[in-house]
Amino acid sequence: MPKRFVVPASDFSELPHFLGDIELPEALTAAAQQLHDTTTPDSTLQVAVRLAVQLLPGAEHAGISVLERDGRRRSIARTDEVVRSVEEADGAHAQASCWDQLWHAPVVRLTDSETEEGGRSLADAGLRSALALRLRAEKRRLTVLTAYAGKPRAFDADATRIGRLFTAHVSLALDSATVREQLTEAMRTRDLIGQATGILMERKDIDAAEAFDSLVRTSQRENVKLRDIARRIVDAKRNAT
Repeated sequence: MPKRFVVPASDFSELPHFLGDIELPEALTAAAQQLHDTTTPDSTLQVAVRLAVQLLPGAEHAGISVLERDGRRRSIARTDEVVRSVEEADGAHAQASCWDQLWHAPVVRLTDSETEEGGRSLADAGLRSALALRLRAEKRRLTVLTAYAGKPRAFDADATRIGRLFTAHVSLALDSATVREQLTEAMRTRDLIGQATGILMERKDIDAAEAFDSLVRTSQRENVKLRDIARRIVDAKRNAT
């Protein structure tokens, strides 16, 4: 049976009614609330790495990276520069590593970077163990949350269990933030195209359908996105006034 897991109440100041330690369900609830309060995918990722250090037993640092099929790795969020240096070092070499196992398994644990294959960049940075968990799995890339520690064998079965529960919340919040961002961008694009259409109607004395067709033809001819054509027309109008 898993051991009882608690975190200090001070780590979750938004729950002042907890006077002592917070147990796992409450900690995850608080973490989920913080994640869903974010407004963009980038802010979701930044909150996620901070919470990972608070929630995962043994974690001292955390990062989120994108792993490509060819082995390249790109850091997109991290708690500090140690994580950036490690993940960018892995990506620069684009070679097979222990993280390649994530294409076939949702979790990979590195127990001691000084003795296990693929741990050189961690050992060079003074990190001895890591716990990597998949956030997103696409055909050609993975999004991965990784927790790091300076001592070997820092992450046990409990850390893995908590990590998987936590990443489920992160994935849901990230999807939600992505949808919100896409909807916001769609609304902005619609308004921009509407403004450009109105400008062309006035300039060329044509109706809305003809103005929109003109935008589409220009987009196709120049191989430029419709919103960028619209932005160019609107900006030109503003600069002229």
